[in-house]
Amino acid sequence: MSENGATTVYLVIASLHLTIAAWKASALLRTPSFALGLQVATHGLGGIVYVVASPLGYRSLGSASGQPWLPTLPIYLGILLCFGTQHLLTIVWTPSGSDRPWRVRRQIKAWAVAYGMSFAVMVVTFLTTDLGGSADPLKFNTAQVSHPQVQVFLSVFLTMLSCGTVHTWRRTRRARADDKAIMHSVRWYGRSMLVTSGYVMCSAPAAAAAALGHHQLDDVGVLGSAFGVVGSIMTCYGVSGAALSKWLGERRDIAVLQPLWDLVVAGVDQELSLGSGHSRPDHRDQPASAGPQQSRPNRVFNVRWTLHRRVIEILDGIRQLERRAWISDLPAKAITDLHGEAMKTDALRSRLGLGKKGLAPHELEAAATAAVLRDAVERLQAAGADGTAPAASAGPTLFAPGKNTPAAQERTRLVRVARALRSALVDSSLQVVRSARDGDGTPRTRAAAL
Repeated sequence: MSENGATTVYLVIASLHLTIAAWKASALLRTPSFALGLQVATHGLGGIVYVVASPLGYRSLGSASGQPWLPTLPIYLGILLCFGTQHLLTIVWTPSGSDRPWRVRRQIKAWAVAYGMSFAVMVVTFLTTDLGGSADPLKFNTAQVSHPQVQVFLSVFLTMLSCGTVHTWRRTRRARADDKAIMHSVRWYGRSMLVTSGYVMCSAPAAAAAALGHHQLDDVGVLGSAFGVVGSIMTCYGVSGAALSKWLGERRDIAVLQPLWDLVVAGVDQELSLGSGHSRPDHRDQPASAGPQQSRPNRVFNVRWTLHRRVIEILDGIRQLERRAWISDLPAKAITDLHGEAMKTDALRSRLGLGKKGLAPHELEAAATAAVLRDAVERLQAAGADGTAPAASAGPTLFAPGKNTPAAQERTRLVRVARALRSALVDSSLQVVRSARDGDGTPRTRAAAL
């Protein structure tokens, strides 16, 4: 790879690290913690290291200082410090079952002392070496290894880098944590460390051969930097991948929930919406034939807050239908009966798009909820803005299925309901309900479905 190409790659990776550092810094300001502080330090330093390590940054710093090889020292110290903080962060995140807090603290202190002593040795040996000649940013390990001090410098650096990366990888393999986001980061930290150890495997033999006067492996040593690049990208994904996946999932669920929101919020009472950015006219001033005023939420910023708001508004809409006694249990019964008949008749099952095993219990409940809500809103809108529930609905309050769902599971349940809103099973069950209300009140499920 040319120096221009290497500069471009290094600066792109630097931008990734600095972006993550800024993101974690904002989180640190909101919720100070030791782990977030380590992440900010790791990625902030990683971004600076890659800027300096790029051929353009290396030559610029060397020219400004008057010592062409000087940038090697901050680069190698920065690399070791970055991986050292990731190593310590992994220890913090993944205490084994037998580890006591004091034992974890002792491990952290021991490794911190080892890294600190390594930094001191590297600084002393580098600064006491007279490095001459023009600098080649990617070939320090083989170009200057003839100096005894450089041999000590590289030995300490490669030994600590090797021990740190391998120990981190082994620790992550045994790690167990309840937090899925932390486990995602830990796994990718371990993989990135294993890949980064490839830098040592390439650099160590190349430097050893060069120290003996054999430079046939110099290009192998340069190849080691590629392992470092890949390892850094994997580390960035380890920190941001889980959050990115969660963000994308939240965006998806907002879009999936939109039809359900339109049904039970915009279609019931605009004042149920917590949003203040759009007009909320009095629903009593609108004719019943006017369709619900739809609100399209922002799915780029404040995505989690928007999703939570949508869930709350939908639940409020469902509660409004329950309080106003528009909920009927007839659609839920029709869903159950129709599903049972479909499991006995292949033609009906195929017509409703069901698998051979039918719907799982939670999917059947979601379909029943969707049918109940669609039926309730249809009856409400048919009655007009000031309409009252029919006399048959008087008495004990009826609730939509899923009333006792734990709060932590409401999002998942409502997503299932939203997906089931326009399913063939729900459409057919509502036809059954309408025919029952228009006729003698006896549902004829199979006939209506066919």
